[in-house]
Amino acid sequence: MKKRVLSGIRATGRLHLGNYLGAVKGMIELQNNSEYECLYMVADAHTITTPYNPQELKTNQKEIIIDYLAAGLNPEKSTLFIQSQISEHFELAYYFSSIVSIARMQHLPTYKEKVKQYPKNNTMALLNYPVLMAADILVYKANLVPVGIDQEPHLEVTREIARKMNQTYGTNFPEPKRFSTPGEYIPSLKGEGKMSKSVEGSYINLTDSIDEIRKKIKSIPTATISGGPITGGVKTLFLLAKLFLKESDYQKFKDEYHQGILKFVNIKNAVAEAIYQELKPIQEKRSQIAQNKDYVEKVVKNGAERAKTIASQTLKEVKEKMGLR
Repeated sequence: MKKRVLSGIRATGRLHLGNYLGAVKGMIELQNNSEYECLYMVADAHTITTPYNPQELKTNQKEIIIDYLAAGLNPEKSTLFIQSQISEHFELAYYFSSIVSIARMQHLPTYKEKVKQYPKNNTMALLNYPVLMAADILVYKANLVPVGIDQEPHLEVTREIARKMNQTYGTNFPEPKRFSTPGEYIPSLKGEGKMSKSVEGSYINLTDSIDEIRKKIKSIPTATISGGPITGGVKTLFLLAKLFLKESDYQKFKDEYHQGILKFVNIKNAVAEAIYQELKPIQEKRSQIAQNKDYVEKVVKNGAERAKTIASQTLKEVKEKMGLR
């Protein structure tokens, strides 16, 4: 039996470098391994837990599918679908909510951070975010979840729910594990926090031109002189250098930094060029795919059908175990 994989990215905008390094690269790696069956979604329902524009959300649903395809996800190998089209996610989340306490959800650090960020939007949807995420994963009985390390608290909730459902109702949910990648946490270009679509100026889009990338990398805050501890924006810069530059070039810049002779403009230019060279073929492929709207629609339709076939079977089993049918 193949192990099943589920992952998704919120539809708050086109994919950025953090999404690509922290999730999509891992998704591609698993897709190309014959041991796994992969399902990858656009998490549009998770998007409405914080303030959003309905028209932008509608556009982003398809834009992220196009980004997935351009980055290397293959609909012949992976099931690509839009979360809101699979109603089983939401019904299962309701059943899961009957075994999760409000206190458990309120103590999650991710919930507290979002409430602090959006104090006027402390909704039940936000509180239930991890429960819906658990349903997203367990409705497919997924074993692996390629997501960034910041999602680990939510995955622990998923494992708790799986255990409690199995103990209480005799279901057979697996306890999923996170699949990590070398770029599992990409810091913000601002030097604080992570790269995020909700923080303007913190991220590089996969569609950015070389001039836009240069401008954004140039904006990373660094000291006027090199040397000393590597912190803040300098740490961000060196992490990107390690991920995108040849090891010899990375080491050269690091040595120059510790010797106090590094010119930040040189490392910034090298990093910007290296990022663009990796993104260029993705951008070219994206341009071709975006012109073929019928193909994109077909990918979404076929993906929804495959996802629903699996999800409906799981939901049927759960309802029988819980005495609901």
